[in-house]
Amino acid sequence: MAETFRIQTLNAISPLGLQRLDRERFDIGTEFTDPRAILLRSADLHSYEVPPSLYAVARAGAGTNNIPVDALAARGIPVFNTPGANANAVKELVIAGLLLAARNLYHAADYTKDLVAEHQLSGKELDKQVEAGKKQFAGFELPGRTLGVIGLGAIGVLVANAAQAMGMRVLGYDPAITIERAWQLSPSVEQVTSVEELFARSDFITLHVPLIDGTRGLVNAARIASMPQGSVVLNFARGGVVDEDAVIAALDSGHLHAYVNDFPTEAGAVHPKVITLPHLGASTSEAEDNCAVMAVDQLSDFLLHGNIRNSVNFPEVVMARSPGTTRLGIFNENKPNMIGQITGVLGDAGLNVTEFTNKARGDYAYTLVDVEGDVAPELKEQILAIDGIVRARRIEG
Repeated sequence: MAETFRIQTLNAISPLGLQRLDRERFDIGTEFTDPRAILLRSADLHSYEVPPSLYAVARAGAGTNNIPVDALAARGIPVFNTPGANANAVKELVIAGLLLAARNLYHAADYTKDLVAEHQLSGKELDKQVEAGKKQFAGFELPGRTLGVIGLGAIGVLVANAAQAMGMRVLGYDPAITIERAWQLSPSVEQVTSVEELFARSDFITLHVPLIDGTRGLVNAARIASMPQGSVVLNFARGGVVDEDAVIAALDSGHLHAYVNDFPTEAGAVHPKVITLPHLGASTSEAEDNCAVMAVDQLSDFLLHGNIRNSVNFPEVVMARSPGTTRLGIFNENKPNMIGQITGVLGDAGLNVTEFTNKARGDYAYTLVDVEGDVAPELKEQILAIDGIVRARRIEG
């Protein structure tokens, strides 16, 4: 009888995603002690005691800072994310941030509200103060201004194209841009070869990169100083990619016009030139649905067929199922002669291999193999006994 996979949800997941799971093969709950998979959004797994039963983790979102990715890789547990599923939601928020900063809308709205709520003005007196005060919020228009986009992934490309369509000059920087994203990028977007050039030429900077050692503090005092007077920094990526102390110093000196971000801090929340939002990047019903659907589909495909798509710690490995065969999914350290040893064990058992694929990523690799006939438990144990094998499982159809 085919296994029923227990999926533990650690956050509220859109029903549009959960309903895609066949309830004859999947059991969904919040209190399992031995789940086969975890489905989450922002729950912190760093202090979570991973049970031996766990096969996979899927995040309905792009960032995985809340998940111990490397530690799970060492146990043969892929971590899935959903790149691009919330891209439009973030793009719209970035465009809103551009307009908020350029037209001083955030503080202008507060000013108007205070006239009524705090000063209790009305009628002609309110009209008089509105006219008298509006000049302090005079802003500037976006066409002709230069936007620098750091990171040309799913979100960065959408932001760059939208800003270009609004009449802005757009510079892009991403040394690792994929062919797919390059094709999607407007030909009017100029790709520069260094972060320093992008800062020096941009009136606005927007960041769309993960928080890793190489991006921590990417926006620093020296790079801010190279920007034109009255520039704006937007951060809808991760809080740590910006040195907030350096930004606040530049705001206080008047060198920066505004800092718009999605990561509140005590200092930023009260600063008059900071517009800080409560992590709204993917907070739309559409984005939550898209992320849930994508996460569920990837998780289901892995549990049922062993395929890996959009994993942050293992390579993409997708193989069509050979009819009438038994499939094995094998995680191993990325070192010589692993394939030879695996196929040797299968050959010694008299099993004919009909399909085989192996890919590596960093320190680990993943193999899918379809064989004619059944795979006895002792054969799996022989594979696990190979030095460098991390995990192996028989995948039922």
